[in-house]
Amino acid sequence: MRLRSILPTLATTVVLAATATACGSGGGSGSGSATQELKGQNLTVAAVWSGTEQENFKKVLDAFTAKTGATVSYTSTGDNLSTVVGSKIEGGDPMDVVMVAQPGVIKQFADKGWLAPLPPTVTDAAKKNYASIWSTLGTVNGTQYGLYFKAADKSTVWYSPTAFQNAGVQPPATFDDLLKAGRTLSDSGTPAFSVAGQAGWPLTDWFENVYLSQAGPDLYDKLARHEIPWTDPSVVKALTTLGKVLGDQQLVAGGGQGALQTDFPTSVQQVFGPQPKAAMTYEGDFVGGVLASELKKQVGTDAKVFPFPAVDGGKAPVMGAGDAAVVLKGAKHAEAAQKFVEYLAGPEAAAVWARAGGFISPNKAVDPAVYPDDTTRQFAKSVIDAGDAFRFDMSDQAPAAFGGTAGQGEWKDLQDFLANPSDVQGAAAKLEADAAKAYKG
Repeated sequence: MRLRSILPTLATTVVLAATATACGSGGGSGSGSATQELKGQNLTVAAVWSGTEQENFKKVLDAFTAKTGATVSYTSTGDNLSTVVGSKIEGGDPMDVVMVAQPGVIKQFADKGWLAPLPPTVTDAAKKNYASIWSTLGTVNGTQYGLYFKAADKSTVWYSPTAFQNAGVQPPATFDDLLKAGRTLSDSGTPAFSVAGQAGWPLTDWFENVYLSQAGPDLYDKLARHEIPWTDPSVVKALTTLGKVLGDQQLVAGGGQGALQTDFPTSVQQVFGPQPKAAMTYEGDFVGGVLASELKKQVGTDAKVFPFPAVDGGKAPVMGAGDAAVVLKGAKHAEAAQKFVEYLAGPEAAAVWARAGGFISPNKAVDPAVYPDDTTRQFAKSVIDAGDAFRFDMSDQAPAAFGGTAGQGEWKDLQDFLANPSDVQGAAAKLEADAAKAYKG
């Protein structure tokens, strides 16, 4: 699930148009090699991004303008991207390029005949500089429609260096060591984890990391496609393992009931705020944005991070998300649209946003030096080094009724599991019943 869907306090969702000028405010735009080949042409781009993300993406748009001469209008759709895009198409005024997060939405758009195939210049660049998993995520029925520009690493555990130092523990490399470190922390007077269970989506991420490491990528893919049931022994085993954290009242701040009342921003504040209530919180690299903007903490000093640990001898998981550019069929400015996606496929565009922060790229041609700090470089390296072992957020691949809706499906079932972690079989049965219904629909 996407952070922006549940955190309006960080970026107020608005729909607006912002015209990128040729001044090239992005920095490092490559204006020295500008050809102005698209001078006089316009381009319309839509994405869910608002607030800081919108500002940083606008730097990329400005750099494209400086390079090509095309003017760019940006629309922030908020979380209703599919609805906004659909209404524009039905009204005969489609955007040219849309940035799409979920692979399932790319498939939805392709199945409706809304998308134009990407040109060879883009697909060839993707083959050269991306792990093949990224092209696969943007491909529907053998045709590549999406080019992933922005990635997220969601296999990261954030911790308080002070709490770890006081308890005499080190960042663990295995799940068993995580449990041991957690108990030592709890014995020292600080509960190990603040768990964000109020929305449900962080619980899906917890499960996905455990499952990917324990069951492996092949079973992960099968479960994501519902080719195996949620009552499969591998799922039961992962839930049992996850229950070792969620079911231990000493490890979770406030216990299960407290976690069910804890939203994502609060889970970060409980570790890094003025009155710490826990030593660690699990979530993706975007925790750094909360730390910097809301809590004014220095990542790498006040807050540190370690990779989600390996489970039962499996490989440490690298699971995450991303945003892909697609070109709408019938776009009024098709040439500029294809050139823009071609620009996004190279390292130059990624470097613009990378320098601004809050961004990592799946493009291995991006120079690590453009990232603003060692922690961000660590995230980017993790995604690149994972290669085809990287796995996209499973709930984002599922039908929204199962994997992306508050109060139902996987979100609700895992919240119920958090409330009663001893009922593993019951949780698996609920998950399977809801998945079967959603995947049929």
